[in-house]
Amino acid sequence: MTTPTLQQAYATCEDITRTEARNFYWGIRLLTRQRRSALCAVYALARRVDDIGDGDLPVEEKAAQLEIVRKELAALDRSTDPVMVAVADAAHRHPVPLEAFEELLDGVWMDIEGRRYGTFDELTEYCRCVAGSIGRLCLGVFGHKPHPQATRYADALGIALQQTNILRDIREDLRNGRIYLPTEDLDAFGVELRITDGALADPDGGLANLIRHSAARAREWYADGMRLGPLLDRRSGACCLAMAGIYRQLLERIADDPAAVYDKRLSLSGREKLGVAVRALGGRAA
Repeated sequence: MTTPTLQQAYATCEDITRTEARNFYWGIRLLTRQRRSALCAVYALARRVDDIGDGDLPVEEKAAQLEIVRKELAALDRSTDPVMVAVADAAHRHPVPLEAFEELLDGVWMDIEGRRYGTFDELTEYCRCVAGSIGRLCLGVFGHKPHPQATRYADALGIALQQTNILRDIREDLRNGRIYLPTEDLDAFGVELRITDGALADPDGGLANLIRHSAARAREWYADGMRLGPLLDRRSGACCLAMAGIYRQLLERIADDPAAVYDKRLSLSGREKLGVAVRALGGRAA
């Protein structure tokens, strides 16, 4: 395969991000040109890994494809794949922690093998792999003022976003044979996840109470992670505020009306996302 030019490689990643990153792209577009390109490269590779996990291939083929990505990461500078070429350049320009992609691969493997989580601590480890890793990759692109907790804040923010995803996608995940809510929480609220007539069943309100409880816990992770904002420059801080703000607003909508996720995949409108982005550019959280 002919090695693409850097311009072609980054253009490929930006096309992927623009098409697939329904929420993240609202924040990414607020970055400076070079950082925007670098974060699109990071997203494009992360998306490739996620798509392997979510695809319809047999488990053995998914495992083989994840291994291919691992090998490509190990030989990044020799790759002719446009996404890998862009990631390699981004990592040369910014302190991108490439080892975080290894954690993402580990997290996606948890999905592939259908792992269940008995406790919230176990779920947190999964979230750290699939989303905290993304937070740390973003931080590498953003850059930040020296602070001993910066990486932890980025990790916490990613974990908060993933908890929001889990609450939004309970029905969709269950239809795909996946349950992320910890067993200890399901038991505590007397919830047996099942779908009746196309919607999540909640005969006694236990699921709604569990969702509200989980949302309150996610708010604590957001509060911790949002300490990252003051450590970033204006444009990177705006990107962070926008990405987190969209998910925080979604979390509050779910907490206000848990039943809204029982029969559909809840999302914000384009106008609402734009509003979050505009406020973020002005330095205001959603």
